Amino acid sequence: MKRVSPILVALLALAAGRVSAVTLDAVLAQTLRNNPHILEAKAGLGIAAGQQIFLRAAAYPKAGVGSVAGDQGGQRSRSSGNQPFIFAYGIFSQPLFQAGIPAGFRRGKVAILVAQQQLNVAVAEELHKARLAFYRALYNRALESLGRAQRARLEANVASEQSLYEAGQSERGALTDATLLARELNPTIESAHTAYGKAVLELAQSLGGSLGAGATLPAPDGELTFENVNLRAQDEVPHALKTRPDLKLARLLVYASREDQRLIAAEYYPTIDAVVAGDAIPVTGIYRDTGGSSQVTDNTLANEVGAGVAYTWRVVDNGKVGGAIAQERAVRASNELQLQRLEANVPRELARIENSLRAISARYRSLVGAIDLAESTVKSVQQNRAQGLASALDFRTAESDLLATRQGLLSAIYQQKVALAEWDRATGHYFQFSEQPGAKVP
Repeated sequence: MKRVSPILVALLALAAGRVSAVTLDAVLAQTLRNNPHILEAKAGLGIAAGQQIFLRAAAYPKAGVGSVAGDQGGQRSRSSGNQPFIFAYGIFSQPLFQAGIPAGFRRGKVAILVAQQQLNVAVAEELHKARLAFYRALYNRALESLGRAQRARLEANVASEQSLYEAGQSERGALTDATLLARELNPTIESAHTAYGKAVLELAQSLGGSLGAGATLPAPDGELTFENVNLRAQDEVPHALKTRPDLKLARLLVYASREDQRLIAAEYYPTIDAVVAGDAIPVTGIYRDTGGSSQVTDNTLANEVGAGVAYTWRVVDNGKVGGAIAQERAVRASNELQLQRLEANVPRELARIENSLRAISARYRSLVGAIDLAESTVKSVQQNRAQGLASALDFRTAESDLLATRQGLLSAIYQQKVALAEWDRATGHYFQFSEQPGAKVP
């Protein structure tokens, strides 16, 4: 059976009209609730809680009970045949000194903090992916709409050329050129439609929705609009270094590796435990071999309890502890280098985004002015064309320039949206996200 592509499923669902309009705020809220990666990160909190309990267990007392039962046979004095027996024993110990206990408590707390920051990182990444998919869908939908509108204009020109040709006022070559110019937009329109379907599919995956047959896919609600922003990288660097979840996670991993190293090094030190042990045996249950003596004291002691202190010190480990410490030290050094790289990259990344936003803004302003010029050029060429003063090539060039200018303007708006999303991710603002940078969302 041939497998159906998920993209084809998305496009078929779009064609069938099974879509649900969603705003950007709704996308972010539903991503927080249903995104599978975020849900998986939330489950990691339970794993970390179990690890914390395990690490703390070393500090708490331990108790155990057991029993032994059997049958004692053979011929002995005052005894013949089989003698069943049973006795019970118990032991209780409480660590008095163990070097790894403090590090274990700290490591347990860090495990919870690491899981929380891993959740924060997952939230930021998935919100960012959903936001980009939302913008990409809006962009490709607008691009497709722009192409269709331009094609409608060109098809109207084809109808005009057809009328002129039938009236004997135009050549067949002009009609052919007009037809080809209109058809040239078909690949662009189809490409934008396919890209829109892919973006909707990615958005549905971020939302945690079903992608099976009959699935209802999200339809982004709204339009891309340009914003006047004035962001300064140097003002955001301290905030980013302090609040970005990936940097917090990297610092916690460095701290966790340090505590892991201390836990391993604790094996070098002795351990001291308070121990209480005892057993209980029936008086007539077991007899010692006394060479035939018939004294009552030959009976095994009925019960006993002992208490004391147990002292253990690993003297020779054949490199087991030392090798583990060296390995953990290397992990810690790697984590520290990763943290340094991330921190050093923050100013460069923010400066890059700031420069990109400035370039996009300049390009947008230039294209806004070019739009008016391109539209007036098309109108002038159309008038001249009707009077026979302009060629089909002139019209084709004017229409192509107008389409390219409009596409460039739309692309500049989309690029600004993407850059603003990257800015929010780079500065750690995703927990205060809205359309306006710095504004808070409940």
